[in-house]
Amino acid sequence: MPVKGSNKEKRTNEIKTAIPLLESIDIQGKTITADALLTQCDLAKYIVEIRKAHYHFTAKGNQKKLLKEVASFFENVSWSPDYATQDKPNHGRKETRKIWVTTELNKYLKFPHVAQAFKIERITYRKNRKNSRVVAYGITSKTPQMATAEQILRDNRQHWSIENSCHYILDWNFDEDRCRISKGYGPENITRLRRFAIGLLKSKGVCNVAQKMRQLSFSPRLVLDYLKIPGNNHSAAAVQG
Repeated sequence: MPVKGSNKEKRTNEIKTAIPLLESIDIQGKTITADALLTQCDLAKYIVEIRKAHYHFTAKGNQKKLLKEVASFFENVSWSPDYATQDKPNHGRKETRKIWVTTELNKYLKFPHVAQAFKIERITYRKNRKNSRVVAYGITSKTPQMATAEQILRDNRQHWSIENSCHYILDWNFDEDRCRISKGYGPENITRLRRFAIGLLKSKGVCNVAQKMRQLSFSPRLVLDYLKIPGNNHSAAAVQG
């Protein structure tokens, strides 16, 4: 999706391009996850009614009424989590995730095809540092028979693992937020090139993209060798040119 430009431009572009993007993909029977910006009634109807798929949406400030209704419900009831998981400690950091789900809001929420609403709580414990707590709310069109609390939590986590794995590299390794390219199709094209580079490295099984980028940046020849482009190709091209 188009990424640069003003914040207003970015929001408009993402909403308008969501459905055309999905048109080119076979999504029947699959679950489409999206961040809060795309929690839209029209997109929900399109996914469920036209494409026969399911959605997993986050409820945030752009859908204030939806967020308030879901949050209020979970704040006023108290029961043990429907599912909880804990990551193995990693470099002094440990995370626990808990999820609560309900079908009691289905007939009250003014949102198409809601089958379950959920609350997810993530607590991060850091050695010698302050712990953090994040709470997120959302909705899904998958019924309890289609998705247990464990599956809903997995859908949520997989969405953010994909989102973060790409955006973290764009922000930190390409320093995309400070890019000065702003005219014409420049922002869109440079973003595509960056994503292409990330995809190319990952297609070769690279786990640490940042490390591989640093290694290849020492010499153009290393890049050509890594991509298995022989040196004589450049000589021939130079002569023909």
